[in-house]
Amino acid sequence: MNQFRTVLSVFTIALLFTSCNEKKLTEVQVPLPEEEATTVQMGNPADIIANEGTFKMMPLPYAYDGLEPSIDARTMEIHYSKHHLGYINKLNEVIAGTELEKLTIEEILKSLDLENKTLRNNAGGYYNHNLFWSSMSSKGGGEPTGSLNTAIKKDFGSFSDFKNQLAEAANKQFGSGWAWLVTDKTGKLTIVGTANQDNPLMPNIGVTGTPILALDVWEHAYYLKYQNKRNSYVDAFFNVINWKAAEKRYDETVKKELPVKVL
Repeated sequence: MNQFRTVLSVFTIALLFTSCNEKKLTEVQVPLPEEEATTVQMGNPADIIANEGTFKMMPLPYAYDGLEPSIDARTMEIHYSKHHLGYINKLNEVIAGTELEKLTIEEILKSLDLENKTLRNNAGGYYNHNLFWSSMSSKGGGEPTGSLNTAIKKDFGSFSDFKNQLAEAANKQFGSGWAWLVTDKTGKLTIVGTANQDNPLMPNIGVTGTPILALDVWEHAYYLKYQNKRNSYVDAFFNVINWKAAEKRYDETVKKELPVKVL
């Protein structure tokens, strides 16, 4: 019986083998999974409009991807259309129906009651970001020229020394805040830092001056691209600085603040 079973098994295997050989195998193409889209569609900064109120969105002077690769497009979109928009809307809400509606943002900041934290944070956020956007350009970078170049060399020794001091102020700022290039009442350039959304126009915060250049070191300004490497973000900022705009602010500030010399 066992011998019969063995013979039957061998016969069955041989039959199956022969049957498989007689049929031509057809290659079946298995579709590969479609690649996920890696490009996020960017919106248009011109489409971002603040709620009704005194202050409006400053038009972004470049597209969201205009500062690539130094500042990535996704960060710019979130920063401008979410964070900045939030500051403006809250600012307009806080001052609605008050005498503050008649003032410029600079006048609000200079007469600010620091205990009014909502106004302090949102007025600061509005002003600071407007200066930050205009401190950068898709054709920026390099070194300044003209009067600002002369002033930087006079007050810092060299452009390299200025760059190192601004980077140091930005990198050592604990937590959220800003690094600023400002002029004092004598026209001298200095570098200062502020926490949160404070700025040098506010009274009694420990630093003073008229802002010429602003560098945002809140994490939302760089974390998507640089994660915890703030120093890399700060280095990249120098690639996009709008020196023409900074020099214009410097010239206007010096002309306004310095006394006219009588010959």
